[in-house]
Amino acid sequence: MSKTYHFTGIKGAGMSALALLLQQMGKKVQGSDQPNYYFTQRGLERAGIPILPFDEKNIKPEYELIVGNAFRADNNVEVAFEERNNFPYKRYHNFLGEFMKHFISIGVAGAHGKTSTTGMLSHVLSQLEDTSYLIGDGTGQGHKDAKYFVFESDEYERHFIPYHPEYSIITNIDFDHPDYFHDIDDVFSAFQDYTNNVKNAVFAFGEDKYLRKLKSKTPIFYYGIHEKDDYQARNINRTTTGSTFSAYFHGEKLGDFTLPVFGKHNVMNALAVIAVLHQLHEDMQKSAEYLATFKGVKRRFSEKKINDIVIIDDFAHHPTEIEATLDAARQKYPDREIVAVFQPHTFTRTIALLDEFAEVLNHADSVYLAEIYGSAREVDHHDVNVRDLAAKIKKPVKVIPENDTSPLLNHDQAVYVFMGAGDIQKYEYAFEELLAQLTTNIL
Repeated sequence: MSKTYHFTGIKGAGMSALALLLQQMGKKVQGSDQPNYYFTQRGLERAGIPILPFDEKNIKPEYELIVGNAFRADNNVEVAFEERNNFPYKRYHNFLGEFMKHFISIGVAGAHGKTSTTGMLSHVLSQLEDTSYLIGDGTGQGHKDAKYFVFESDEYERHFIPYHPEYSIITNIDFDHPDYFHDIDDVFSAFQDYTNNVKNAVFAFGEDKYLRKLKSKTPIFYYGIHEKDDYQARNINRTTTGSTFSAYFHGEKLGDFTLPVFGKHNVMNALAVIAVLHQLHEDMQKSAEYLATFKGVKRRFSEKKINDIVIIDDFAHHPTEIEATLDAARQKYPDREIVAVFQPHTFTRTIALLDEFAEVLNHADSVYLAEIYGSAREVDHHDVNVRDLAAKIKKPVKVIPENDTSPLLNHDQAVYVFMGAGDIQKYEYAFEELLAQLTTNIL
């Protein structure tokens, strides 16, 4: 009889992806979570994976128990039951650290860009080789006989320390998660520890001053646009249909590449992917063909159109990510008004980066703000309010409630960029419903 894998918190992005991967490898999988709808559950439901309410009856001693990092004995009945009965369970990152030993594993780490880069590498490599992968948008793919395993490597609470991949991309080092990390030096020390675990090679963004400080017993290949970079993107051309560039390694041309997604950050993400594929001795011409068909990942510049209105949904919740998302919107829609609709995520992050948030939101033409989405990991001490952020923004700005998105109608043929890691999608859906009502009334 095959083992059952039970996931406590199965709707989490990493957890749902891992559940899908294991099921596709022929394992029996089930999970539990809150009843609220979350974007990852569609994939689980389509795969036929049971999603149960939290209940200690879900737990059996013979199950392989995997617990999401947000759940503890004091806030979850299943974890409390497991600990009371001495049932062993593993956290997601500890399970993953063991799981990846069966493959040639390739991690994608960095403060920003992990999900997009993991998705891009998974898309190309899985068409070249038998590859399993885990993407932070809740997507997972598993093969019993996979040669490679591509996964997202998360630095929060140093969760990536149990990982010992053969290769790893590191996109950048930036100060985030101020509820855990003390400062940028604390973040750097975590990435240095992770780098020490990489067995064969690291691929790091050359313009990042902290990545340039990394020490490693294995080679570090830097990628970027400068002569000092090992892998270089040259002849970059960004248009309303995507970007094209030529890739070079130590002066040798590897090929010409077309990328149908937007933003200068994605050109660098693609170059990192090309560097990995080159070191794996994959065919560069075929790699270029598959890269040209990459459509992006969930909740990263996801786009829909309602009549003449463009709505973009993005997970951006850090100033660096907001800047990249707005840059991508400008590239694709250079002649349209860009309207940012942003929900700050966590009070600690808002306090720590208040000025930086205001600075990058000024890159939009108009700004609308939702109330701060507090994390279950923190307490609101009323030290910051979204109106504190609004006061620092120089562009036209307004705070809107979820139940009234009508102020967003005061724009003509605009591009609306909804950004946040909380429940910003509620505002997006409310706006879409309002547009649908207006369209019906017109008809």
